[in-house]
Amino acid sequence: MCPTSSSDLGPGTADMRRDQLAASLAELARRVDKACNAAGRASSEITLIAVTKTYPSADVAALRGLGVTDFGENRDQEAAPKAAALAGLDITWHFIGQLQTNKAASVASYAHVVHSVDRIRLVRHLGAAARSAGRQVTCLVQVSIDGDTERGGVPVPGVPQVAESIEAEAGLVLGGVMAVAPLGMAPAAAFEVLRGCSGAVREIRPDAAIISAGMSADLEEAVAAGATHLRIGTALLGDRKPAVR
Repeated sequence: MCPTSSSDLGPGTADMRRDQLAASLAELARRVDKACNAAGRASSEITLIAVTKTYPSADVAALRGLGVTDFGENRDQEAAPKAAALAGLDITWHFIGQLQTNKAASVASYAHVVHSVDRIRLVRHLGAAARSAGRQVTCLVQVSIDGDTERGGVPVPGVPQVAESIEAEAGLVLGGVMAVAPLGMAPAAAFEVLRGCSGAVREIRPDAAIISAGMSADLEEAVAAGATHLRIGTALLGDRKPAVR
């Protein structure tokens, strides 16, 4: 089930929440503009993904009203009902969490972009599900920068193989790469490795230009290293609380 809607607390509370989100969005835009200026890039090159896991559908709707179009979720059990509840809105859904093959059919029914593709078996399940649903799903190769696959991702040497499998799979579109900066490694160094992986993927598909990197704490380093998509939760929505079930 989705977390409880903030609208249940009354219109005054909903208005206050919208004002909070608007202020956070403005501050986030300032940070992104500053980071882009420092990197010699245009802010228009950056897609902001609002990571709304554990937050109610009302927050998604409020942010959509403020101009945000891209939203990220990491658990199908929460994402699927949100996508259904908000089907009337023009939203691009990004699935960003580790994905088991038994959830591939559900995720492929609503997600426009899956960031966490890290093995060929998952590619095949997503492809079959996308074809069955009559959809095309953009897939990013999740890279494990430090080789620790327990947190998801394929080690750097395996990136081309996974990318090639996506490119060959009907129903899927190879979109680029994604990574989380590992603990104990400077984000700037991690994102430079990811930039190199992006180059390898673009040798397979030249327009697979997405580099999904950077979160609330390290978006500046990500922008400097060429990130095109930022996955922002805390800086936009506030400190995360457990979902109400």
